Amino acid sequence: MDLATLLPELNAIARRAGAAILEIYGDEFDVVSKDDDSPLTQADLASHRVIVDALRALTPDIPVLSEESAGIDTAERLSWTRYWLVDPLDGTKEFVKRNGEFTVNIALVDDHRPVLGVVHVPVSGRTYAGVVGTGAWRRDGEQEAVAITTRRPPAAVPVVVGSRSHANPKLEQCLAGIGEHEMVSMGSSLKLCLVAEGAADLYPRLGPTSEWDTAAAQAVVEAAGGQVLDLETGEALRCNRGDSLLNPWFVVIGDPVAGWMGRLDPDLG
Repeated sequence: MDLATLLPELNAIARRAGAAILEIYGDEFDVVSKDDDSPLTQADLASHRVIVDALRALTPDIPVLSEESAGIDTAERLSWTRYWLVDPLDGTKEFVKRNGEFTVNIALVDDHRPVLGVVHVPVSGRTYAGVVGTGAWRRDGEQEAVAITTRRPPAAVPVVVGSRSHANPKLEQCLAGIGEHEMVSMGSSLKLCLVAEGAADLYPRLGPTSEWDTAAAQAVVEAAGGQVLDLETGEALRCNRGDSLLNPWFVVIGDPVAGWMGRLDPDLG
């Protein structure tokens, strides 16, 4: 399968899901709490339905795992070698705050590795896409897509991106070894996309995330020349390796030869 040939249809699916989200975003909406206390809105479910129906029509032989249908039998899930991994609305807290920093994430995972990713920002109309080994692109609305790459070498004063809704007091300890840096706060998988397009150099995540939160943007980062690494082992994040779908703490690196891993402090207790 030539993965790049899937991008036009995936972009269209993500934009349709974004349109469904925006229909709800402009009105009053209810918020309920899931079992893990994370918020759920009608927009999450509307986007989920659009994406899952479209992917099943596009590739009927490839299973779909969405955050809103994560109750699939573990043994069945672990038997998959290729599947779609979807977060219909990444950044629901940002959606509830109405700050626009939420995304639609669609990834294709092959042999535990995100190999294709589309990240769409409904409010701005911006879409990031990447095919690992081929390249990464950003498209603003109806404009032509432009190729993006990570910043290599990093800025003299590196730009570090952090979570807007998940502040972590251990972050400064982790970053102590890199010296002077500029911090930028952002919601959802947009943090990874900032690294992918060269607007930031580093994103350490010292808190809980799930595989659907990161897979699409990880593919974009890696396609753009960067890395998404387990902060403790230094190995690339992989998907669907066990019972849990939670990620370890990780770091997103724009320049793989900048030596960031040796300067970060992973021993945070």
